[in-house]
Amino acid sequence: MKLAVIGAGSTYTPELVSGLMRERERIAIDQLVLHDIDSERLAVVGGMAQRMLERQGFSGRLELAGELDVALDGADAVLLQIRVGGQAARLHDETTPALCGCIGQETTGAGGLAKAMRTVPVVLEIARRARELAADGAWIVDFTNPVGIVTRALLDEGHRAIGLCNVAINFQRQIAAHLEVAPDRVLVDQVGLNHLTWIRAVWVEGHDVLTDVIDSFGDHLAHEIGLPRQLLDDLGAIPSYYLRYFYAERAVIEAQRHEQPRAAVVAEIERGLLDLYRDPGVDTKPELLEQRGGAFYSEAATQLLAALFSDSGETLVVDTRNNGVLGGLAADDVVELPARVDASGATPLPQRPLSPELLGLVQHVAAYERIAAQAARSGDHQLARMALMTNPLVREYALAGELLGQLRDA
Repeated sequence: MKLAVIGAGSTYTPELVSGLMRERERIAIDQLVLHDIDSERLAVVGGMAQRMLERQGFSGRLELAGELDVALDGADAVLLQIRVGGQAARLHDETTPALCGCIGQETTGAGGLAKAMRTVPVVLEIARRARELAADGAWIVDFTNPVGIVTRALLDEGHRAIGLCNVAINFQRQIAAHLEVAPDRVLVDQVGLNHLTWIRAVWVEGHDVLTDVIDSFGDHLAHEIGLPRQLLDDLGAIPSYYLRYFYAERAVIEAQRHEQPRAAVVAEIERGLLDLYRDPGVDTKPELLEQRGGAFYSEAATQLLAALFSDSGETLVVDTRNNGVLGGLAADDVVELPARVDASGATPLPQRPLSPELLGLVQHVAAYERIAAQAARSGDHQLARMALMTNPLVREYALAGELLGQLRDA
């Protein structure tokens, strides 16, 4: 099996390499190709990956490829983890909306649209080359944000793609630790859209223990997601961290006036990580990587690859077409929920209807994502303004126009 990692200059790549080695019995990778357009970062991260693979006894071949076609040629799976414009573009995505009194975040709100407009055309071009060069039936696994919009764009163009986020596996690991059970005994029934999900059940050996989890550990979980404990009780569900941008919008906007932008924090962490990766004596994942965010990223990616290529049929939370599973949404909406994953792809598992307080917000954001994907694919600025107007974190016509102009200039 040949795996191509596009955007491998990311400081996450050592995390991914570590995960691949843990799943080596189920993923028989004999060729791992790391590609990035930044040759210096690729050399640094690739050197770190090589040392890690040697330490873990990897018997296959690692290749660093500056040319995209080399990476894609014959690949059985393509993992996308690109960041178009790097942390500098992310800084604009976070700070430009904040200047207009809106949420400044790279995947949610106006910043998310800016990222989608930059990112979707690049991702689609990579996917078109993969269609021409990769192995027949090759899978595209998208970790590139905004995952819901990017995955929708890939599927709309007929690509064999599945989107993936680390939120569900992060919750699974946290809850398993609280319950003092092995993570593989816990299934979080997380549903909604990417970065707009709620856990409505926690299954442990066939029993839903969500009520016990909230009763016993609700204070800790509320602290982790930055929302009031009472909200968990009122909803009877655990919202993802990203719901704080909707449930505590004014408080977040006020906090962002005084806080250092996350992009600046991450850029500093990345500089430290790259310095560590340059050290020829470092051959294990450094602790600093935990501060980068994206906890359990490698486990999510490798679990999905293993399920696809071993035809295991295991249940994983992924981003895929709704196909009528969540009522009130269109069949072609891209939802995030538990799905049966095997060699044929991801089949969403049946879900009970969303309660009105969840469904209303999901429908609102799904409408935005539909228009945003169209705008990003076409580059149409009128559609982009309509997307911002539809986004619940922008809404106003004049504000949408002002934001669009400023985001385009940035």
